[in-house]
Amino acid sequence: MQKKIHTAAVEHMFEAILCLKNKEECYRFFEDLCTVNELLSISQRFEVASMLHNHKTYLEISEKTGASTATISRVNRSLNYGNDAYEMVFSRISNS
Repeated sequence: MQKKIHTAAVEHMFEAILCLKNKEECYRFFEDLCTVNELLSISQRFEVASMLHNHKTYLEISEKTGASTATISRVNRSLNYGNDAYEMVFSRISNS
């Protein structure tokens, strides 16, 4: 059973994230919000997604990021069958 993510608490957190103005504010907010390990895990998954997007192999990704094949597979599933959010972000990053 999938947990519901559309909650008032998640909505409130997203509003807070959207009001951040620059990277320094992001660092400050996320360092307060997350543990170091949580933030490193999230950034690792994003790096894995970026490398998959750039057609890197599981071996290359694992060696560079330290991610397990299970994590790489989970991210790959999101890239292929998710909400296309990674593609949206990668497109915006490349156009900025």
